[in-house]
Amino acid sequence: MKLIKHFDAFLVNKVNLGDGRIKQLDERVTAITNFVQAGDDAFATNFIDILPQGSYAHRTIINPVRANDEFDADLLLEMDEVDEWEAEDYVQELYTVFRGSSTYRDMVSRHDRCIRIDYANEFHIDLVPYMERRSAHYISNRAENQFELTNPEGYNKWLDEQNRLASGRLVNVIRLVKYLRDFKDTFSCKSVILSILLGNSVSDAVAWGDDSQYADVPTALKNIVGALDVYLQDNELMPSIDDPSEPTENYNHRWNQDEYANFRAKIHVYRGWIDEAYYEESAEESKVKWRRLFGDKFGTYDTTVKKASEAHLGVEGVRNTDETIGDRWGIPIRLDVRYRVSLTGRVAKRRGFRDYELGRYGNVVPVKSDIKFRVQHNVPGPVEVYWKVRNTGEEAIRADCIRGQVEKDNGTLTRTEPTSYRGRHYVEAYVVKDGVCVAISRQDVSIK
Repeated sequence: MKLIKHFDAFLVNKVNLGDGRIKQLDERVTAITNFVQAGDDAFATNFIDILPQGSYAHRTIINPVRANDEFDADLLLEMDEVDEWEAEDYVQELYTVFRGSSTYRDMVSRHDRCIRIDYANEFHIDLVPYMERRSAHYISNRAENQFELTNPEGYNKWLDEQNRLASGRLVNVIRLVKYLRDFKDTFSCKSVILSILLGNSVSDAVAWGDDSQYADVPTALKNIVGALDVYLQDNELMPSIDDPSEPTENYNHRWNQDEYANFRAKIHVYRGWIDEAYYEESAEESKVKWRRLFGDKFGTYDTTVKKASEAHLGVEGVRNTDETIGDRWGIPIRLDVRYRVSLTGRVAKRRGFRDYELGRYGNVVPVKSDIKFRVQHNVPGPVEVYWKVRNTGEEAIRADCIRGQVEKDNGTLTRTEPTSYRGRHYVEAYVVKDGVCVAISRQDVSIK
């Protein structure tokens, strides 16, 4: 059985990084950003921005599985190139700056491409110098004194697009498979490689032709891991693990054939276990079979606990203003595979920072900014477009500003929204033709 509510509860209680740890991580990132900007060194002078990267940007960090495990976050220090520096100088000089700080002196270490700031028994943050050179983007390799081509913003956007294709459930599947990796400890696979393999296993054709493939978390898990298994079984030798944003670059140097062969074999076994648990008709027997994958805690958590999107329900003085397009306007939803709609948010430029597309920053935006959303679609006219802006989180609840009303577009296919409340929010756009909603797009927004 799918046991959807049990998966939701397992993710919230066991897998997902808790709100307290996320808040603590965000506070450390803010402190690092302020420190880098406040100096009188080359990094402060050439500072452009701090970009979330890796699992921090993609929201795929999971709780440490074992008591002594730590989690990590990757940050890019975007900066202008320093003319007189060679590649080896960037990490070395950044290390020197942090070593000169009474706060960070005993926390910082130096690596090939980054400095690492270690918050003992909590987590560590890797800070990577990142710059544009000759119309391309690079990080620096201190050990080899070379600049390495990269496109982290493009990678963030690619993963965001794959997550949208999977009805927003790819992120949860990545978290679950990362948990499976760490809990079982039977295969090794870097998180970036795992994310690429799972992201590539989301089918564009399947997603648009049959949205039931990603209708809920267990269904998405079954189908994405199933597609990955088919791909792996077709490739006995390790294929090229290409960077989806820079096809000339790949991650094969971070893996080897023996590790790949073991991963291939284990995923084949676990794919079989997932299918057995999913198709088991008895709820109790299905729990037992899911526990082969995820341990004895699966299926034991309270499934009546409210989701973050429901936390406002029943709170005194807080209105439940959430609507559907059917409730508000009487418009049915019948998605048409011929039609596509893209909803994109762009953050307006702040002083000292550049403007940027949300997906390139992992959908993260600072509080007190403005986002301009734009809809593009291929639905032949005449059509109507509707908007929904949804807030969640403690700040929005305290302000009685959950929102969620469905409103008609003013004819511009754009909408500008302030980022007033920290938390995870989203905006949806609906394209309506002949009185029927034929296409929907969603843009997640994480305000920090």
